[in-house]
Amino acid sequence: MKSFTSYLLIVLSFVIVSCNGQSSKNIKNVDAMAFSKLIQTTTNPQILDVRTPEEFAADHIDNAKNINWLGSDFTAKTTSLDKSKPVYVYCKIGGRSQQAVEKLSELGFTEIVQLEGGFLKWEAAGLSKPASKKIGISQKEYADLLNSDKKVLVDFYAEWCAPCKKMTPYLLKMEKEMADQVVIIRLDADKNKSLLSEMKISELPTLLLYENKQIKWQHSGYISEADLKKQL
Repeated sequence: MKSFTSYLLIVLSFVIVSCNGQSSKNIKNVDAMAFSKLIQTTTNPQILDVRTPEEFAADHIDNAKNINWLGSDFTAKTTSLDKSKPVYVYCKIGGRSQQAVEKLSELGFTEIVQLEGGFLKWEAAGLSKPASKKIGISQKEYADLLNSDKKVLVDFYAEWCAPCKKMTPYLLKMEKEMADQVVIIRLDADKNKSLLSEMKISELPTLLLYENKQIKWQHSGYISEADLKKQL
């Protein structure tokens, strides 16, 4: 009985490893520069932008096709793509594209390349075309926001960003409760694209803590209320 149980465990482990390898072997994650090189060296590349139509209209990679991952017709619209050819996928920071590439793999696409960090990393690498006009506040206006005898905490966020949403309630609470210690400024990344590009901010949320206009601490990604308060 013991040997039979051991045999079953070995077989089960082999199946799990095989399945994991099967599900990910056709998905490749690459950085912005590698992503750019791949689409430049591919004839008529299938570039898939899975953001919302509004995000796509604001800016996108040249020749990309927009199929909104959050739309109800994502699967139906992918039928316009050739499953036998590589498909290059991106979103804003990587969350939606990760879900999209997994779905594309399930649908039978043979080669899927995902842009790590999404379009923000693409912009930070200097690969996006220069904006025809400034979007949001300027560097000077940003510097003016830092004029305070208190510490200044700047939160770059986005409405669609899951960790940003999770942090919003306690940041709004801290803004009132700690007003005598710190000034909290929240800047919507989508409404301040030029500033993000100039400051090379490529992840959301990003927190910057200033004292006398000098950065004393910075953090990208989710952070708990307790851990943030330790920095303040």
